[in-house]
Amino acid sequence: MSINKQEEIFDIIIVGGGPIGIACALEAKKKGLKYVILEKGTLVNSLYNYPSNMTFFSTSEKLELDEIPFISTNPKPHKQEALEYYRRIVTSNHLKINLFEKAERVETESGQHIITTSKATYTSKNVIIATGFYDIPNYLNVPGEDLPKVAHYYRDPHFYATQKTIVVGASNSAVDAALEIYRKGGDVTMVVRGPAIGERVKYWVKPDIDNRIDEGSIQAVFNAEIKEIKEREVVITSKEGDQTIENDWVLLLTGYRPNFEFLRRMGIELSDDGRKIPHYNSETMESNVKGIYLAGVICGGMETHKWFIENSRVHAKMIVEDIVKS
Repeated sequence: MSINKQEEIFDIIIVGGGPIGIACALEAKKKGLKYVILEKGTLVNSLYNYPSNMTFFSTSEKLELDEIPFISTNPKPHKQEALEYYRRIVTSNHLKINLFEKAERVETESGQHIITTSKATYTSKNVIIATGFYDIPNYLNVPGEDLPKVAHYYRDPHFYATQKTIVVGASNSAVDAALEIYRKGGDVTMVVRGPAIGERVKYWVKPDIDNRIDEGSIQAVFNAEIKEIKEREVVITSKEGDQTIENDWVLLLTGYRPNFEFLRRMGIELSDDGRKIPHYNSETMESNVKGIYLAGVICGGMETHKWFIENSRVHAKMIVEDIVKS
């Protein structure tokens, strides 16, 4: 594909068209800055790829951007309501966003940043990285993980009706999938590395999953891991030894991680303690590379539960205020 050179120099290039990227664009527009969002997929791509029946942990007012009201018919908004909300913000405010354009690298030359994408090359004084963490699964690296029966993302429970499905994980995504598939007539077994369902599971859902496991409606194997995935069965290992379970589908809902290599290539330093937290100024959100800022969940490195829409909306104003001052 030929790359088109964009001659204009932007004040801000925002990489990532999720809620936090949109919040950054709103701030940039208010300050009269020349900006554009680059999003490799559709608008709020990660949210779009969430399970179809997902309910947010946060209430609607805590998902609001720039004090624009988010009206929900439920105390906790559903995915479709959130898609409508963020879509209307972009269209009503005429925010500049290039969809289906992947940012491939960011290079710094003479105090400016050159952003090369799948479609063009841009020059900008500043860059905001708001790419989230949902694109790269945490792989188990076990035999059979590449079989067609294995998925790292869960979409809709109907697909698994009457099927023997193993759900690996004990977080919100794994619990939601297990409960929904069970209620659509699926035969569900959860494989959990720890001794119990995770403590960060939504408080109104945790009693439900605990009760379904206790009554035997959903099988659960704790302190266990997948050893091998085969065409029609799965081998699980635990302190009791190995056991083989007949199986049709495997959902490996073991979490996701940011694209650390993308950060490293642009010169952003990561902590070496295993958490891989990127270096940034907590007052301005500027990374160790001058003019490159971090916003949203990517600031947490491997601690993907640390930042979310509710508590990282403020990053947008912090960043744009610092850019305007400099």
